[in-house]
Amino acid sequence: MGPGQTVTVFGAYGHTGRFMVAELLDRGFVPVLSGRDEVKLKALAASYPGLEVRPASVDDPEALDRALAGAAAVVNCAGPFATTAAPVIEAALRAGVPYVDVAAEIEANADTFAHFADRARAAGAVIVPAMAFFGGLGDLLATAAMGDWTGADEAHVAYALSGWQPTDGTRAAGAVSRQRRGGARVVYRNGRLDYRRDEATTLQWPFPEPLGTRTVIGEFTMADVVTIPSHLPVPDVRTYMTAEAARDVSAPGSPTPTAVDEHGRSAQTFLVDVVVRSGGAERRAVARGRDIYAVTAPLAVEAVHRILTGQTRTVGVVSAGELFDAAGFLRALSSHLSVELGHK
Repeated sequence: MGPGQTVTVFGAYGHTGRFMVAELLDRGFVPVLSGRDEVKLKALAASYPGLEVRPASVDDPEALDRALAGAAAVVNCAGPFATTAAPVIEAALRAGVPYVDVAAEIEANADTFAHFADRARAAGAVIVPAMAFFGGLGDLLATAAMGDWTGADEAHVAYALSGWQPTDGTRAAGAVSRQRRGGARVVYRNGRLDYRRDEATTLQWPFPEPLGTRTVIGEFTMADVVTIPSHLPVPDVRTYMTAEAARDVSAPGSPTPTAVDEHGRSAQTFLVDVVVRSGGAERRAVARGRDIYAVTAPLAVEAVHRILTGQTRTVGVVSAGELFDAAGFLRALSSHLSVELGHK
C-alpha cells in the first residue's frame, strides 16, 4: 500500500487544508476534498481538475460516511477541533481507516486521548491527534532527544517565531480554548494539566546561535503538554514562545499569513529548541524551518504514509513520538526541516 491511495481531507479549503492537499498530491496520494462549505470546496477543486468533492458537516454522520467511503485515511484540518474531532474520529472508526488531525487545542487533544483510547485500541485503529507543528513536532523532537533514556524529569519546548500572523482558524480555536478555560491558563505540572489564574512570567531563553538569548513567555502552553507525556514519563513539560510572536498572535489587528512564494508559504521562519533533563544531564533537539502552517502538511502526510505502509509501533490513540521512529521520521522531512540532535 502507498501512493495512489485516496485520502480524505476534511477542511480542505482552509489555510492548512490547502497545504495538505498540495502535499498529498506531491507524495502521490489522491486527496478527496471535504468540508462543510460546498461552494468553497468547488472553488478549490477548480484548481485541481479531477479531484472529487464530498461536502459534509460534523452534525451529519451519513455525509461524513460518504466523505470517507473508499478512502485509505482521513486528515482532519477543520477547527475548532473541540467541535470537529470527535465526529470525524467516529466516522473514521466506522470506516475502519486511520485518522490524523492537526489540532493545536490542548483540551481537544486531551479529550481525544480520554474518549477514544480504549475503543481505538480494541479496534486496532490508529488515531493520531496534533500531528502538526504544535504537538507533533515537539513530541518527535523530545522523543528523539531522549534517545535511550526511559524517562526524564523535565521537557522544555521553546518556540522562536520571526512573527506570527494567525489564520482565522487559529483565532477561532483560541477563542474556544479560552472559553473552555473560563479565562484561566493551563500548565502541565506533576504529571497533570493544571489551570491557573496568575499571570505567565517572562524569562530569557538561550536559543542556539545565531538567534541567541531572547525574551520568551514562560508558560505559553501548547499541545506538546498533551503529546509528550502521553507516552514519555516526564512529569513536568513546559513550553515557551518568543514575546514578539506571542504579542502578534494575540493582537486583534494582526493580519492573516501572506504568501510570498509559489508554494503559498509566508516569510515566517521558526526555530524549535527542545531540552530534556534527567538528574544533572541534558539532551537537546533543534528544528529550523519556514512557515508553521505550511510545515504542518509534510508532518501529517509523512504520518499518513508511514501508517499506510506499516511503519508504526502500536495502535490506539497515539502521538507521533510513540507511533513512529522519531529520529527517522525527522530525517524524512529533511527537505522541510533542519534538525540537530545532541547533548547540551
